[in-house]
Amino acid sequence: MLIAGIVGRPHGLDGSFYVNAPRIDLLELGSELTIDGVASTIVRRAGTDAHPILRLASYADRNAAGSLRGKQLVCETRNAPALGPDEYRAEDLEGAHVVDGEHDLGVVRRLIALPSCECLSVARSDGGPDLLVPLVRDAIRSVDVERGLIEVDRQFLGEGEPES
Repeated sequence: MLIAGIVGRPHGLDGSFYVNAPRIDLLELGSELTIDGVASTIVRRAGTDAHPILRLASYADRNAAGSLRGKQLVCETRNAPALGPDEYRAEDLEGAHVVDGEHDLGVVRRLIALPSCECLSVARSDGGPDLLVPLVRDAIRSVDVERGLIEVDRQFLGEGEPES
């Protein structure tokens, strides 16, 4: 299950509402979302990518939309758009072990979107401050989602000893 956003305040009288923290790729017109176990189809999408407005088929008025405020919009993974090669969802990376060969660096806490790129926030195995690993080819050698394993280059990250 993927969190597509959080229901915000109602918009208008027809059951439409704003979406907070939207994952826009999961909010396409005609997509199916679930709120509190009730599945419903997106029948209207307006607003902008940063501030989308949705109406779901199962909620037809302002009061219904208001009762949803603060609830998670959930998309089943099988209903989500397919990813391209070398693309991953944050949920797939969270909890993965980060290693450089035999050296265990830690576990991915979360994905952070920074202005220049996205980074993995890694809780270090040695208890030190979190390590930020940029999602760039120089830093990431491989990602094995099924095994929950991410191979990185410690030297590129400034964590390893320089080669002699």
